[in-house]
Amino acid sequence: MDTVDVTPLGDEVHLIDTQMGGYDGITAAYLIRSDRPALVETGAALSADLVVQQLAELGVGADDLATIVVTHIHLDHAGGVGDIAEAFPHAEVVVHERGARHLVSPERLLASARRVYGDVLDTVFGELRATPVERVRALGDTGEVDLGGGRRLTSTWSPGHASHHVGLLDSATGDLYVGDAAGIYVPEADLVRPATPPPEFDLPVALASLETFRALQPTRLLFSHYGPCGDVDTTLDRSAEELELWVELARDVRRQGLDLDHAVAAVRDRTRTRYAAVEAEPQLREKYEALNGYEANLVGILRWLDQAEPV
Repeated sequence: MDTVDVTPLGDEVHLIDTQMGGYDGITAAYLIRSDRPALVETGAALSADLVVQQLAELGVGADDLATIVVTHIHLDHAGGVGDIAEAFPHAEVVVHERGARHLVSPERLLASARRVYGDVLDTVFGELRATPVERVRALGDTGEVDLGGGRRLTSTWSPGHASHHVGLLDSATGDLYVGDAAGIYVPEADLVRPATPPPEFDLPVALASLETFRALQPTRLLFSHYGPCGDVDTTLDRSAEELELWVELARDVRRQGLDLDHAVAAVRDRTRTRYAAVEAEPQLREKYEALNGYEANLVGILRWLDQAEPV
């Protein structure tokens, strides 16, 4: 795994490419180098050493990091929490209350991930290590992270992708850390794709979270996958449109009594033009299929349809 330069985004915000799975530009962690430095997202466990190295290069030593905060506990976002908490022994770990127990006792989460990913868990993600309970602060549906000097992150519950998902708004910049709740941003093509894996996708709830984000009036969206996007309203509109399109296509396939493969084919066919820039580049296609594959997203959508619209 090669070291890459950290990208400064202004106002002491720095994007760290965690190089998950060996890919550049697939999963981001963000350092806010304020009076009380905070790391937003850790990336996967296998990326933890790289993230610690990049933090050191930014002047954040073992005693300096005040907070580690994650938008949700999926392994590409929070898998490195245990390792990074050990490397920064004074950092408080902040997470929504619905996810806190899994950081303290990750066995159930890891068992579920093992069933889904198999050996890929060992080669792409790595295993989430437990964080001591006294290091974890659980937030309710709203909360704050003190960044020092009057600057803060305001946490807002944003389920739909995951029941324990939060968005984080920086009071100094207006940046909104959106995790996966607004989908996957593809900077190479300036497009968004849904993030709807099982087991917790819920369309109305996800759409409501997008409107919650809009109401916060952020100046910029900072995607965990991947990077900053300044066209806030248009991007949130696109996120909602993509969700509704994928769900409608899956619903139509389901009405016909067809299977997952037909749903994948239907979405691929209908979105061919929308995602042409990704499909035209083999390396991009490989990267985003690994991160955000059609099949995984449609399994999540079909599971929700089975619950919400039983035949």
